[in-house]
Amino acid sequence: MQFTFRSAAALVAAFSCAHAAAQAQPSEPPAKAVTCTTCHGPQGNSALPQVPSLAGQTSRYMYLQLRDFQEGRRSDPLMSTMVKDLSRDEMRELAAYFAGQKHQDLKFQADPDKARLGKAKADETLCTMCHLGGFLGQNEIPRVAGQSYDYILKQLKDFKSRRRTNDAGNMTSVANTLSDTDIENLAHYLAGL
Repeated sequence: MQFTFRSAAALVAAFSCAHAAAQAQPSEPPAKAVTCTTCHGPQGNSALPQVPSLAGQTSRYMYLQLRDFQEGRRSDPLMSTMVKDLSRDEMRELAAYFAGQKHQDLKFQADPDKARLGKAKADETLCTMCHLGGFLGQNEIPRVAGQSYDYILKQLKDFKSRRRTNDAGNMTSVANTLSDTDIENLAHYLAGL
């Protein structure tokens, strides 16, 4: 077999892709990730209705949430305790690890009528301007597609009632325009994505 420029380029491309994949998703989870998976599930795919899945979430968002829990801008008795001794590097490492995991479908059976109304409300309130098409998130904006119905419902209600305020007011402003029915419909729509 003759070694050509084309085969050398293919070899370099294959090596580059393998290297990028290795950098994007650590093969071994960080030591602290074991504690996280107790609630957030294996590889960050939660089976608990009130606990978000971390798999496939944006790294920047997760890092900021960990920091907010640690510094008291976001409150949850369990999470605040879990993160109190994490270093910034540990937070970044955990965020990168879970961002690199594959999000698994929860197989939520959305009510089709409520999901349709939820999509209409999401379109009306321009949710994709921040959360992007498919609601996959970007930078410090979270992925909300495929999160559990109960978790989405709680977060939207918490923003509306100002129990959650670590969003610079953006989600609080949007949530204030939503009725309880709108929130329920949005939760059906987003959990079903």
